[in-house]
Amino acid sequence: MRPNLSHPELTGKTMSTVNSNLTYNYKVVRQFTIMTVVWGIIGMSLGVLIAAQLVWPAANLDFAFTHFGRLRPLHTNAVIFGFGGSALFATSYYVVQRTCQARLFSDGLAAATFWGWQLVLVSAAITLPLGYTSTKEYAELEWPIDILITLVWVTYAVVFFGTITKRKTPHIYVANWFYGAFILTVAVLHIGNSLALPVSAFKSYSVYSGVTDAMIQWWYGHNAVGFFLTAGFLGMMYYFVPKQAGRPVYSYRLSIVHFWALIATYVWAGGHHLHYSALPDWAQTVGMVMSLILLAPSWGGMINGMMTLSGAWHKLRTDPILRFLVVSLSFYGMSTFEGPMMAIKTVNALSHNTDWTIGHVHSGALGWVAMITIGAVYHLVPKLWGIQAMYSTPLINLHFWLATVGTVLYIVAMWVNGIMQGLMWRAINDDGTLTYSFVEALEASTPGYFVRFLGGVIFLFGMLVMAYNVRMTIRQKDAVALDNQAVQPA
Repeated sequence: MRPNLSHPELTGKTMSTVNSNLTYNYKVVRQFTIMTVVWGIIGMSLGVLIAAQLVWPAANLDFAFTHFGRLRPLHTNAVIFGFGGSALFATSYYVVQRTCQARLFSDGLAAATFWGWQLVLVSAAITLPLGYTSTKEYAELEWPIDILITLVWVTYAVVFFGTITKRKTPHIYVANWFYGAFILTVAVLHIGNSLALPVSAFKSYSVYSGVTDAMIQWWYGHNAVGFFLTAGFLGMMYYFVPKQAGRPVYSYRLSIVHFWALIATYVWAGGHHLHYSALPDWAQTVGMVMSLILLAPSWGGMINGMMTLSGAWHKLRTDPILRFLVVSLSFYGMSTFEGPMMAIKTVNALSHNTDWTIGHVHSGALGWVAMITIGAVYHLVPKLWGIQAMYSTPLINLHFWLATVGTVLYIVAMWVNGIMQGLMWRAINDDGTLTYSFVEALEASTPGYFVRFLGGVIFLFGMLVMAYNVRMTIRQKDAVALDNQAVQPA
């Protein structure tokens, strides 16, 4: 390990070994980048629809397959695995090639991961509305699709780690550490939680039962957040923030400490989802304590990303892409403070099963994951099509404000709703009866649901602006899809 090395493409310290005839596989990166935008629009449109159903119940159209209970898991799968997953494939394939100065291990296997992943997502879009589900949060897909996911993921690991083994640089840049940890851990999580006994072509039952099933599910569920939606996107942060800012990582030593502390802590925190349940009290307490410890590495990464802008803060005035990346770090810091606080049992007694949890999830999903993905896509597209900049910087500015306003409206509405719900549910009369019925709490939540819907519409409109900007960028007359072209040393 060389803690003094910063971003290899910024320092030029490892570029002496670069072959001027080196070519990269940008085709698969372009494909995943485009599908990031497509699945983002699909997944967020579904989110807006089900948010509308909580305000206007008739919006379910009286069809079984448009019911909230069927579209909600499709929304989460499309956003997490379609939008987020495509972004992780695209950026990891791009970053590992650029920082290792090596072409992807196998073009054929890389192409197989693209088409295989799209088949997974299309299968989800067909089966979930039809009611085929394992009922496990973020792991609803039935066993044949789970097997396909496993095959695609193993292929992904072969491509990614195979590229690292053929690198022409002695150093493995820290972004690849995070991508690698995300790939390996998600494989373990998926296989462990998805073990099932099939009883028909599209029905199976978990091999676990009762409390054990719940514990395995939230070991998976929380670490799907921890490794799919955090570690992978931190890999994205450690590449694209320095590149867009034109500055080396503030502290490479801190990035390594951040890595090891995060992956050693995150896997123990899942028990906090099961406070006040049948899970043994000691396991709940372990989940709470490890969640509190998790605050330190999380904020270490956030501070490292923010401090990377030292000497470059003035660029925020003119660079909306950098604004996306920096605001995403702000939301990352906020949501990784809020999560440990909500894991404290006394706080959880108020927040559990309320819309506060929904607000927390979306402060991370919209504020952190979506914004850093959007910034990375805006950075990537011109480079993948060989042009200087996006078609319209004013449209990027517009998208930034739409995304920011939409996110704030969404999460504030859910915070207010959640605290109100928690207080109403625990209010007791002098005779020990409940002060409010559940229906009264639901009725009081309606204004918040409308504000959430409005925030979602605004955010979705920003994604449509992005799609137009990307389309116009790649249609410019000087835009050429780069692939199999000689790459000069960075």
